[in-house]
Amino acid sequence: MGRYIESVCKICRREGMKLFFKGDRCYTDKCAFERRTYAPGQHGQAKTKSTPYALQLREKQRLKRMYGLMEKQFHNYFKKAERLRGITGENLLVLLERRLDNVVYRIGFADSRSDARQLIMHNHLLVNGKKVNVPSYLVRAGEAIEIKEKTRGKARVNEALEAVERRGVPQWLELNKAASKGIVKSLPKREDITMPIQEQLIVELYSK
Repeated sequence: MGRYIESVCKICRREGMKLFFKGDRCYTDKCAFERRTYAPGQHGQAKTKSTPYALQLREKQRLKRMYGLMEKQFHNYFKKAERLRGITGENLLVLLERRLDNVVYRIGFADSRSDARQLIMHNHLLVNGKKVNVPSYLVRAGEAIEIKEKTRGKARVNEALEAVERRGVPQWLELNKAASKGIVKSLPKREDITMPIQEQLIVELYSK
């Protein structure tokens, strides 16, 4: 699997929005995007005119990077979304939201999706009482997600749980901080996804 090793703050600047790669730091004045909202590189501040294709591509890159996916992974999710009933763009967003690493981040066990992936892959999480170490696992309504007992006292987990009040827990999830446990009350809907994503542009891009 490919791995990005440069500054993740450059990605936020390139995409023109905060993607919250650094967790609680992104809410402070230390955030690089707050200090330099223009794109990285020597031509970052130059005015450019975007074509329809460029807008579609940028939206796809933004969503792909937000969830930390490689190109092939993202394309596979799109093909799966096409096969499902309903609107393809909304299906795509719901599938991405159901990923276990995203749910662990949304529910407050990790400061970012990359931290959530690390927790999952290092066997610190249980789903319905069973070990699951696959970040791409798709959660279902009614499932319980909890931190293993031996991991609950770790400073990084406690800091994430304290910071979750700043960003809030989505309505389709429920957090029990005392027990380090979360419940998937229902599957997410389009209105539950508040990030400014225009999914129709991605559908148009893949429909060419």
